Amino acid sequence: MQTLPKPPISNGSIATNLDDRLFDTTIHRRQTRPVQVGDITIGGGHPVVVQSMINEDTLDIPGSVAAIRRLHEIGCEIVRVTVPSLAHAKAMESIRKTLEDTYRPVPLVADVHHNGMKIALEVAKHVDKVRINPGLYVFEKPRADQDYSAAEFEAIGKKIRETLQPLVETLGEQNKCMRIGVNHGSLAERMVFTYGDTPLGMVESALEFLRICEDMQFQNLVISMKASRVPVMLAAYRLLAKRLDEAGMPYPIHLGVTEAGDGDYGRVKSTAGIATLLAEGIGDTIRVSLTEAPEKEIPVCYSILQSLGLRKTMVEYVACPSCGRTLFSLEEVLHQVREATKHLVGLDIAVMGCIVNGPGEMADADYGYVGKTPGTIALYRGRDEIKRVPETEGVSALIELIKADGRWVDPPTS
Repeated sequence: MQTLPKPPISNGSIATNLDDRLFDTTIHRRQTRPVQVGDITIGGGHPVVVQSMINEDTLDIPGSVAAIRRLHEIGCEIVRVTVPSLAHAKAMESIRKTLEDTYRPVPLVADVHHNGMKIALEVAKHVDKVRINPGLYVFEKPRADQDYSAAEFEAIGKKIRETLQPLVETLGEQNKCMRIGVNHGSLAERMVFTYGDTPLGMVESALEFLRICEDMQFQNLVISMKASRVPVMLAAYRLLAKRLDEAGMPYPIHLGVTEAGDGDYGRVKSTAGIATLLAEGIGDTIRVSLTEAPEKEIPVCYSILQSLGLRKTMVEYVACPSCGRTLFSLEEVLHQVREATKHLVGLDIAVMGCIVNGPGEMADADYGYVGKTPGTIALYRGRDEIKRVPETEGVSALIELIKADGRWVDPPTS
């Protein structure tokens, strides 16, 4: 039998030759320049920003105002609206003014797509940020052949510069910003013919517009690479971050899986893409795109950020999945504990079904609620058991412990 070598011992501990990075639990975010959108800053080390988009027709001014306010009141920090025509662009003036008069200023983004120069120039007066789609901003006539000569490629690039320049100038004068938002499903035809329907084509499409902006000394930019397939989205964003960093372009990045769908799958699909990149340090602002009411997107965004330790917007509950050792109805008790303490943002509270895993698994929690013996609950402060109480008094005793530590605040009234 082969004898395996013993690991070397140093200072009483087992040494390893593993890369120290394998033990690094900190997310090292990509360094980016700050970009201001109203009173919100994207990038520059600021917290990852949450966005969403209303469904209302922008010509419906009261409906749009109400929708924007609903989103903002539940934590959406930047709200996007669609602006498909000049009339919609002009309506944004009334929407913005109504918000300021009846509520408060809200950071607004206008979504501009097809042949958007005139629309973008008008709406730039009334919003904090304009999102353009490079694949649709300048119309390219469909063609049968797939060979673009260098001269043709350059001619279209010149047309893009001519149409983009006025928008860049007006945004620069007003100190507003632009999102260069590439969509996998709407790449320009010549990009598809030249680079394929690939992440490379997506990145090159963004870089073409980005270089024009840089030539004009305009740097209030955010970049996105959205796709409905997670592997494509991941590859595009990784390549974008690599190319930007190599070129010394530290622009912030907006993350999203477009057209993710609804229900559990839409949430899982969005999380698979967004959380993966955030864990790699890529991403400064996010949107979860669900086929549901926009308000349903915000909790998913904050759950992603909280689970990665990037934002603290709710109580963190640590709870075991339950098994045959569980000494009480874990699902019911977790619900009771959550309802009593969910307003104590910043706390970590553990609810564990038995003593086997309880103290160890909840070691990082501020407080613990653990099934000790049948009918008895042990309450912990960190790793230390404080007292045992009958199960019927468990939740109220936990509240008293938090109060005794001076960490309790009364829940807000509705």
